[in-house]
Amino acid sequence: MTISTEAVIRRNWTLSAFASKWMELGIVPLLVLVALYLPLSYFAIPDTNVLHLSLFGINLIGQIMCFALLALALDLVWGYAGILSLGHGVFFGIGGYLMAIYLLNGAYTETHVLPDFIQYMGTGGFPAVWKIFSRLDVTVLITIVFAAAVAGAFGFVTFRSRINGVYLSIITQALTYALMLLLFINDVGLGGNNGMTGFTSIAGHRIADVSTQIGLAVCSCLLLVLAYIGVRYLAHSSFGRALIAVRDDEARMRFLGYRTHTLKLIAWCLSAVIAALAGMLYVPQVGIVNPTIVSPQLSVEIAVWVAIGGRGTLIGAIAGAILVNGLKFWLSAQWPAVWPFILAGVTLVIVVAFGNGVWGTLKAAGEESKR
Repeated sequence: MTISTEAVIRRNWTLSAFASKWMELGIVPLLVLVALYLPLSYFAIPDTNVLHLSLFGINLIGQIMCFALLALALDLVWGYAGILSLGHGVFFGIGGYLMAIYLLNGAYTETHVLPDFIQYMGTGGFPAVWKIFSRLDVTVLITIVFAAAVAGAFGFVTFRSRINGVYLSIITQALTYALMLLLFINDVGLGGNNGMTGFTSIAGHRIADVSTQIGLAVCSCLLLVLAYIGVRYLAHSSFGRALIAVRDDEARMRFLGYRTHTLKLIAWCLSAVIAALAGMLYVPQVGIVNPTIVSPQLSVEIAVWVAIGGRGTLIGAIAGAILVNGLKFWLSAQWPAVWPFILAGVTLVIVVAFGNGVWGTLKAAGEESKR
């Protein structure tokens, strides 16, 4: 008996739909397993075993999880609200710098030695206002409120003024560049070009300890899980459907009586908070924060991660960030001179071959099979 071409295609679409649904449900336990595997791979598996992960490898995984969290934040506003932000590095930087201030508080309390850049400025002592950030829980709360306030102020002005599309993207990119230039100035008191470093402990644990570094990587995985669950729930709620409607036809939504600027503002502030939390986890893992954390290049890269994975899919944003940054770290170690060209070529091939991104194309194929 001959199987028709249509039957083969239908079977392939069905497999794609099954794979898409399985991955959307399976990404959570998969990330949890990664979080559990990190300490196990270091402490329980011998160094000679291929499954053993070095501390360097675990640290890279922790950084990649922070980037995946950052991509998820952008996908919320770009994929569902149609807001292409080229300045999400600002919120990433807010979280990073506020975490650095907290870490310097701990270092100063332990050593009573002023950071180098404060000694260079000759201010005479540790900034009194920084002592507000002496506790981690207070620092996290302040970071959430401050990131939401900055995003809220910007979003209120732009969304109420109905600034959309490429104009909004250009504004966010310009503000990112302006902030980076501001942070390069030593008189701002945030370390200038050299940034802030010299961190010793976090929440009473030595940052240099193996257990602390592994714990930070595990926290990055778990926060990504919680953020994905929360954002996915929001995306499938009536609020998420309203956001999609705003993305597709904002004028009609306004005509129907929806306050579209409020919907976009809520999503924008939530996205900013997620990005700031990613920055808070990223800084203690790399051990330094400087103005490059808010560079326009990083903000553009975030959009590339989401585009490669597939915007508006959430899991695609996570996969894109993991794929690109994993490839970046590996290529930079293997071929340090030519890795940017290889990475650019791979990115170009993926974008051309998969118009909706890797995961977006697979998901679209699955939805097509249901019709």
